[in-house]
Amino acid sequence: MNLIQFLKQFVLHTTKTGAIAPSSNGLADLITDTADLHNTSAVIEFGTGTGVFTEKILQKIPDETRFFALEINPDFVAATRKRCPEAVVYHDSASNAKKYLAEFGINECDCIICGLPWAAFSEELQNELLDTIIDVLKPGGKFLTFAYLQGLLLPAGMRFKKKLSSRFNKVTKTRTVWLNFPPAFVYCAEK
Repeated sequence: MNLIQFLKQFVLHTTKTGAIAPSSNGLADLITDTADLHNTSAVIEFGTGTGVFTEKILQKIPDETRFFALEINPDFVAATRKRCPEAVVYHDSASNAKKYLAEFGINECDCIICGLPWAAFSEELQNELLDTIIDVLKPGGKFLTFAYLQGLLLPAGMRFKKKLSSRFNKVTKTRTVWLNFPPAFVYCAEK
């Protein structure tokens, strides 16, 4: 998917596509390295976009790790499947993660890597998705998502940061990836 096609998704689906450009390889490396994927048995990705994170996840997980992704935008599902044909990508809401874990014969996962646009979501949707994350993560499991620097100034971005701190035992913030457009950092929250 080229930049023009990506921008079209942003314009058409502003509340579902929170980025104006795909994430950079630098951000994808940062989020997947922070996740410590070599020690995982089950990983889920929420919101694949064009598959930049998906590609890095597949490169870094052990062969025996169970992995699937959930993406609500059909154009992004197609783009991710084209980029990563070996990935299992479901066209569905992240709030249905439990259903897909059951299809893999498990109830919880070690790690969730997320590309969802939290600052674009209503409080109700933030709560619904965070409830799902808490429900499917193992104790000690990690939830990783990124945020744009300017999102910290938006009410929804500030609300999301508070929700993370109130729901997880430990929340850390990585360095900023300045070469991402826009600049972004990663939250790592541990259950």
